[in-house]
Amino acid sequence: MKPDYQAISSRLFAAYPVLKCALHFRNPYELLVASRLSAQCTDKRVNIVCEDLFARWPDAPSLARADLAEVENVVRPCGLFRMKARDIVAMAAVLEKEGIPETLEGFLALPGVGRKIANLLMGELYDAPGSVVADTHCIRLSNRLGFVTDTKDPVKVEFALRKVVPPEECMKFCHALVHHGRECCMARNPNCEGCFLKDLCKEYQQKEDGSWNISK
Repeated sequence: MKPDYQAISSRLFAAYPVLKCALHFRNPYELLVASRLSAQCTDKRVNIVCEDLFARWPDAPSLARADLAEVENVVRPCGLFRMKARDIVAMAAVLEKEGIPETLEGFLALPGVGRKIANLLMGELYDAPGSVVADTHCIRLSNRLGFVTDTKDPVKVEFALRKVVPPEECMKFCHALVHHGRECCMARNPNCEGCFLKDLCKEYQQKEDGSWNISK
């Protein structure tokens, strides 16, 4: 079953008309830090942690000079706190010296920044076309809907979506997948019967014919 992007996206955009990044930020520095802390952590928790973090270190120069142990203590609730603290302090030092990058390659050169974060930053800060943010929801739903098959590789998902999603819609579509993944198409016990995409979903159709193997 080949996914019908136009049908899927039109329903998602109608269901979720307000699409924006769930991380709270007021400037590029805050988005960079928050996005690094969000790895394997909920956006809700990251937003709470960042209130304290940005009150203490409101800009890159102050964070670059922060005591690492103190930063670790603040970001501890986000998990992987030692690695994340190390990365954001090192990142702040680069930002202080070189400023905010303006290219995908520039973001990828920062400590702790992979393609998911780099694409998020390019899309949110510069409205860059083709910015596919392959987070856990995007990966899961891309498998279930049939854009990819049996892969959790974010790079494979990113490039597969770029082939079918118009460049100017990439960020919007990824945000819509996140909303739907949280509200309906959860990793465990997805609400398939109540889903407005079930007739367009590869895995639901497999469920109907008895060959379903739900992607987590």
